[in-house]
Amino acid sequence: MNKREVQAALLSLGFDPKGVDGRFGQDTKAAVIAFQKAYGLGADGIAGRQTIAALKQAIAAPQPGRPEPDKSAMAAPVPVSQRLGTVAAAPPPNAASLTLLATARPIDEIVWHCAATAEGKDYTVADIRAWHKLRGFSDIGYHYVVYRDGRIMLGRPVGQQGAHCADQGKNRGTIGCSYVGGVAADGKTPKDTRTPAQRASMLWLTQQLIGRHGITRVTGHNQYAAKACPSFDVGRDELGKLV
Repeated sequence: MNKREVQAALLSLGFDPKGVDGRFGQDTKAAVIAFQKAYGLGADGIAGRQTIAALKQAIAAPQPGRPEPDKSAMAAPVPVSQRLGTVAAAPPPNAASLTLLATARPIDEIVWHCAATAEGKDYTVADIRAWHKLRGFSDIGYHYVVYRDGRIMLGRPVGQQGAHCADQGKNRGTIGCSYVGGVAADGKTPKDTRTPAQRASMLWLTQQLIGRHGITRVTGHNQYAAKACPSFDVGRDELGKLV
């Protein structure tokens, strides 16, 4: 986005830069700050990479795609932990092209989720983003999504407050991570469907985020809400034992 496009996006969202002229003066800076405050970003008045990413998603219409699967399985209790065997943290298959972003946003916790999709089925960040935007979110609610093959994909900018765990105010000060899966093949039963590749990448990602952001807690959504998500007990898992 160039300066004029940033101004036009701000204006379309109700943050008036007092002109769409490509000049980044005090009025445009004030509009950027207002946008950043409203959308959970650090309010520095700079239209940097993460602010522009948030702007683009805020103005983008939901892209049609696969319908969101039924999520009623998440209303069930947390499944009994399975014996999944030992796995070691390992970089994801896309490590060479993956950039974990930095932020000044205060963060001290990672909250793990599942996408509540059926075992054995692949879904993408674009799919989840469309579902969330249709619910009225400005972007996908998660910061990172782990695919079944272990690839780690960026969601909303880590510098932007997530929309993944409103329960007990846990969108603030957290990073929301999710894995594709969490429901048995029947589409009705919560289940820890993590593949070995996912488990290795989830451990690696959690380690990286702990080192980058000074994380002191790694939790699951079900610790803050009466639901199964992420379909396992993070506290008893290798993930919860990293801090």
